[in-house]
Amino acid sequence: MNIPQRWSAAHLYQAVLNGEAHVREIGHINTLAGYVHRELSGRFTVGSGEASGMFPLEAGGGAYDEKKAEIYEELLAEKGIVLRVREVFPAVSLAGENAGYLTERGARLLDPSGELAAGICMASPEGDAGTGMVATDSVRESTGNVSAGTSIFAMLVLQNARIGNHREIDLLTTPSGRPVAMVHCNTGTTDLDAWVHMYRELAEALGVSCGTDECYRMFYRLASEGAPDCGGIVSYNYCAGEPVSHVEEGCPMVIRDVLSPLTARNLARSHVYAAFAVLRMGMDLLREEGATVTCLTAHGGLFKTPMVSQQIMADALNLPVIVRATAGEGGAWGAALLACYAKKKTPSQTLEEYLEDRVFAEASDRSLRYPEEEGVYGFEKYLLRYKACLDAEREGGRAIASVRMGKNAAEGKEKS
Repeated sequence: MNIPQRWSAAHLYQAVLNGEAHVREIGHINTLAGYVHRELSGRFTVGSGEASGMFPLEAGGGAYDEKKAEIYEELLAEKGIVLRVREVFPAVSLAGENAGYLTERGARLLDPSGELAAGICMASPEGDAGTGMVATDSVRESTGNVSAGTSIFAMLVLQNARIGNHREIDLLTTPSGRPVAMVHCNTGTTDLDAWVHMYRELAEALGVSCGTDECYRMFYRLASEGAPDCGGIVSYNYCAGEPVSHVEEGCPMVIRDVLSPLTARNLARSHVYAAFAVLRMGMDLLREEGATVTCLTAHGGLFKTPMVSQQIMADALNLPVIVRATAGEGGAWGAALLACYAKKKTPSQTLEEYLEDRVFAEASDRSLRYPEEEGVYGFEKYLLRYKACLDAEREGGRAIASVRMGKNAAEGKEKS
């Protein structure tokens, strides 16, 4: 039984503990990227970065950790489940390795008309994390990137793999097998988008026609003009729970002191700040562990509107931030680069060298913003209030979840 979901060793073991009947029928476990790759090429393999999210890898990222695999298999055996890590999980492929060819069946899945020919060389499949690192040229040690869309996460390529055990931090690898620490926040721009749409409704109610792009530009312009500390307004953008801040249930919320001036500019700025607040908390954990990065490259939907979000991110994380012309292209751009590397690299050329020499040699397509003292100080004040009011956010989430469950139960009784 092949499960086309992002399952990991932890998910499998939890299913065993839950006594889920389907566990004994499992033949293979895959990720979405790996599942699509198998459908197109017939190869049961994923890239190193993708594999590292399923099971710990050996140093170098080319195979699953043998000692940990033995321990894991023993734990399963104690529960009466006989599964072998190397058989159940996909084979590991490093960037640049031939990961198969597009089969005739795969070609017809993509193009039922028959025009697309089989035989195309395929790169090792990677998810958003791996392709994002490639798309931003963040695969060397001490480089990092931030992807900001409906969720937001930072990936830092480590000089060594010695990061303490933090539930808030995920340990992965680059597509070429270098150790990476990831801070992942469940909610990025979802709540911000909702507020932008509300501003648009207000404008239209006043008889002002406002296109989506124009409305976003207006929102970010207001944010740029807000007080550096948002005038005391604090926003929580949680549309889901957030492990980094230890919040179990999401509850979008705005909190302000009675003395805080409620202005459109301060409110807009607080919502952009909210997109980076939890990320900053996770980055602080990595700094405490000695992880270093001199600059971050940003990409994703949040950076389609230039300058404002880039400057706020630089102030929030107190690091220089690069945004390239391809910032809005996302993982598809990174996947295309991995395919080009697999096809066009020289025999001894590393992924790092290929990206630097063939793709990002010219820096004219990027903008660079440095932290500004006033913005850094303002965000620090905002973050103090943000942390101080987290208990209110946690209680609000619990209360909303309780009401929702009660409503669902009541509706169930009415239907019955």
